[in-house]
Amino acid sequence: MKRIIIAIDGFSGCGKSTIAQETASIFNYRYIDSGAMYRAVTLYFLENHISLTNPLQIAAALSEIKISFQNNSQGKSEIFLNGANAEHAIRTLRVAEKVSEVSALKEVRKMLVSEQQKMGIGRGIVMDGRDIGSVVFPDAELKIFLTAEAEVRAKRRQEELIARGESADFEEIIKNLKSRDRIDSTRSESPLVQVPEALVLDTTFLTVEEEVETVARFALSKILKTSLQGKP
Repeated sequence: MKRIIIAIDGFSGCGKSTIAQETASIFNYRYIDSGAMYRAVTLYFLENHISLTNPLQIAAALSEIKISFQNNSQGKSEIFLNGANAEHAIRTLRVAEKVSEVSALKEVRKMLVSEQQKMGIGRGIVMDGRDIGSVVFPDAELKIFLTAEAEVRAKRRQEELIARGESADFEEIIKNLKSRDRIDSTRSESPLVQVPEALVLDTTFLTVEEEVETVARFALSKILKTSLQGKP
């Protein structure tokens, strides 16, 4: 069968990463968490005290950043920043509070979009983020846009943080989510948008299993259709 690109976009806390990773596993595709890449850059900026208003500092920092993905012993993809596993460090609220500001920087987006497009050569990938179907892979065969009510998304994020033993004040989390929604949707560089051809999936009342099943069904249909049409 022909291999395709599956682009999954949507708001923070909709379950993009879980759905994308499980879908990639089902079809033996490569999974790329583009959000983790922006979080890794944010982590580097925070740790090295990079000013978001200093172009020279930003350019110098980006030249020092190397991002890669490796599967752990459970077969789950984890991100590495300059050779060190950063999967846990990028998931903190400290990083979450700054990632939208860093993601809005033109220099950051230019660098990471280029890296992401290289990863898509040869297709056979599932990538999630906020501009995957609109900017990174506008030619993706399957585009999905995820949404969910803010309170539900905040509850999910709270449970994730508690599971990692971190501070998880619900009001702080929902405030952060709404702020990220606003910044992501209104930024001048690659804003979060629902492209017309995207299939919309509201995950508010769905279990993870139902979410994955739905997306996998979309993907199988598109793979079969693309194979029959003989597209590369």
